[in-house]
Amino acid sequence: MAGVEEFVESAGLYFERLGLSRTAGRVVGVLLVDPDDSGDAPGLCERLGVAKSSMSVALGQLERGGLVERFRPPRGRRDHYRLTEDVFGRAFRAKMAEFSAFAQLAEQGLAVVGDSPKSRARLELMRDMYGFMGREFPKLLDEWDRRRPGAQGS
Repeated sequence: MAGVEEFVESAGLYFERLGLSRTAGRVVGVLLVDPDDSGDAPGLCERLGVAKSSMSVALGQLERGGLVERFRPPRGRRDHYRLTEDVFGRAFRAKMAEFSAFAQLAEQGLAVVGDSPKSRARLELMRDMYGFMGREFPKLLDEWDRRRPGAQGS
């Protein structure tokens, strides 16, 4: 069990670096390795040793981000949470908005730096790279959607 707990903690740190709370990342870690593929809030609180309020915030963040979905099992008395289908493709698509934001930030910088060649070169590189990613990354995700296991036509 120590390996699983270490994985869950690593997932928490990893997803925290991507902008989620550490608790939300740990929830993703639990749901990735849980044989039942789901959990309810009280069970997740107990497993992760966190307060109900922290779990509520984490589950809300994950649900709003489209990473988990809430459902109620037949004859169940509590809502459960599970990872959404193709959770990672959804996560990448959600992050793509940042590409255009970085490109716009670079444009803003270009408007204020004047003729400084080094500053302009850095900002142009930033703008061009994020512009490229914004154009090309959606194509890559569409290709993944066609090729991923379980996709129609694969």
